[in-house]
Amino acid sequence: MKSPTRFFAAILAACFICAAAFAADASPAGTWKFTQPGRGGNPGTERTLKLELKEGNLTGTLMGTQGGQFQLPDTAIGNASYKDGALAFTVEVEFNGNKFVSKYAGKLEGDGIKGSIERPGRDGNIQKSDWNAARAK
Repeated sequence: MKSPTRFFAAILAACFICAAAFAADASPAGTWKFTQPGRGGNPGTERTLKLELKEGNLTGTLMGTQGGQFQLPDTAIGNASYKDGALAFTVEVEFNGNKFVSKYAGKLEGDGIKGSIERPGRDGNIQKSDWNAARAK
């Protein structure tokens, strides 16, 4: 009678170990693709984000793109953090002598990140939009 109990306990322990290993392996490191919503209802722009996680420190680059008549350069992320699947960072862009800071926050869910972006609007108000990125394969 002890054999089925031990077998069940061993299976249960293996499940917990696998779940813990999977959670530990969850990382935002990699290349991510998403559509950044346009301002004022304009069409969105396809963006690429490259993230690295080393020794608990999140770094990365939001790759440049053509935005209408303007070329946006590759930009390093700043103020980055990652803990328990939640990540946050800022992207600072200078345009016509003015600095604009966008704040990204999201939750890693498998091969996706879901969250929000806060960025300055033209009228001085903060614009908020959803951010849904997919890991590039």
